[in-house]
Amino acid sequence: MDLIKVSATSRTAAVAGAIAGIVREHHHAEVQAIGAGAVNQAVKALVLATTYLKNDGIFVSCVPEFADVTIDDKVRTAIKLVVEPSADSSFSAIPRSTHSISTADLG
Repeated sequence: MDLIKVSATSRTAAVAGAIAGIVREHHHAEVQAIGAGAVNQAVKALVLATTYLKNDGIFVSCVPEFADVTIDDKVRTAIKLVVEPSADSSFSAIPRSTHSISTADLG
């Protein structure tokens, strides 16, 4: 599965919509951000996406992780937010889709 890559200039609502849509369809989303501004946008988008999903009876949990990313032959540390439905979600018992998705261009 590809990542939703967030930059400091990404629109919060667009990223939130992508997170919510991917969670609805694939029951799993990963959001990656490098730098304080990008992480700020990603977290705000996650909060907004949580609201969108909650309105549909889908409750999510998020596990933050570090990820090493190579950009221009330099290794950078990114924050990756792994978003999945929690046990009390309306579709938590449905098996996850194994289809691959393309990276959302939200810059």
